Amino acid sequence: MTTALLLVDIQNDYFPGGPMALAGMTAAAAKAASLLATFRHKSPPIFHVRHLSLGDDAGFFVPGTAGSEINAAVTPEAGESVTEKNEPNSFVGTDLEAKLRDDGITDLVIVGAMSHMCIDATTRAAKDMGFACTVVRNACATLDMNFEGTVVPAAQVHAAFMGALGQAYATVVTASDAAGNL
Repeated sequence: MTTALLLVDIQNDYFPGGPMALAGMTAAAAKAASLLATFRHKSPPIFHVRHLSLGDDAGFFVPGTAGSEINAAVTPEAGESVTEKNEPNSFVGTDLEAKLRDDGITDLVIVGAMSHMCIDATTRAAKDMGFACTVVRNACATLDMNFEGTVVPAAQVHAAFMGALGQAYATVVTASDAAGNL
């Protein structure tokens, strides 16, 4: 068993003041940074994923902007893989799976944003590819959603998606639990 940390879309546009600010992003990034420090200390592989929007009407993650950069809390260090993606699923149109397989990765500890979009899509795909997945619930963030005029608060969106992932796709834990299992 070889475990890797997978940091998904912890990018500046998701932080307060950004065009797509998420509820609790600063706190989630702090938990991700703490877990990242633990992984770096213990030397398991680390993989960063960065979303770049390709559409002319993209309101965030525009290539070449400061908002599309990985946040300073989890800046990649030399030797840490960075995969750029254009879809919610981190595996679509990228070489992420090949990188993981080349490193002999069997287990993923997944953190980042958004809980209901890229974390969900990436975790489900990883599980379908045969990776054992752990999602760190307090190192992920999302936003309020609106469905047919009903506003669903971010905390409820997050809980629903963590609950769904925990049913069949991942073990859902806290950052301290994840660090303790390394």
